[in-house]
Amino acid sequence: MRDHEIEAAWQGLVSCEQCQIRDLVLFADLAGDDFGVIHLPIEDLWLPPGAPLYQPGQVASHIYTVREGLFKLEQYLPDGNRRIVSLLGQGDVAGLEATVAPVYEHAAVALQPAKVCRIPKDVVARLSPKLHRQLMKKWHDAVQRSHECTRELSTGSARQRVARLFGLLAPASVRRCRLFGREDLGALLGITTETASRTVADLKRGGAVTEIAPNIFERDPAALELIAAEG
Repeated sequence: MRDHEIEAAWQGLVSCEQCQIRDLVLFADLAGDDFGVIHLPIEDLWLPPGAPLYQPGQVASHIYTVREGLFKLEQYLPDGNRRIVSLLGQGDVAGLEATVAPVYEHAAVALQPAKVCRIPKDVVARLSPKLHRQLMKKWHDAVQRSHECTRELSTGSARQRVARLFGLLAPASVRRCRLFGREDLGALLGITTETASRTVADLKRGGAVTEIAPNIFERDPAALELIAAEG
């Protein structure tokens, strides 16, 4: 889905001051008067699974706050293959490189139905002194998330990697989570699509997860933790 098609699906001016997750997002430290200097539109966008926010090399004109859903950051390898290098969820910011670079470095693609705020980078530049702390925090969060993906999802057996991913897809206090397609699962974990499918089926047979609807799972956190720690 191209940008203009995404915009046509739904768009509107965000009420930043009343945002239900404002404490998690880039504008958390702004006061009421600060919003008066925002003249360019900040838009709400709904995206279905598979819709891209941006592609590598595309002009970096916006940053995006994730309000709902899950995104993958992809890199394309010289041999034509792709690798998912990080995941972005609620409160994360996609396209932070727009603040320092002319083009995007990755592909950002929705893995689940998603809602984002699209913020012109000129808005960020205008408010940069007041956004400094949050920008630094978001950069740090992005680095930590990338390290977490490398540490938890690129080492160990396929069974361990899938179990760890199930543990990361939702907070420990939430038993239900949404998984994404097996091809993306393989690209994220560095395993084949077939291995990803077999491993999910194995976890289902063992009772660590229960599929209650297509790609919607109930998790047994204790069982998943044991599998993730297998020697």
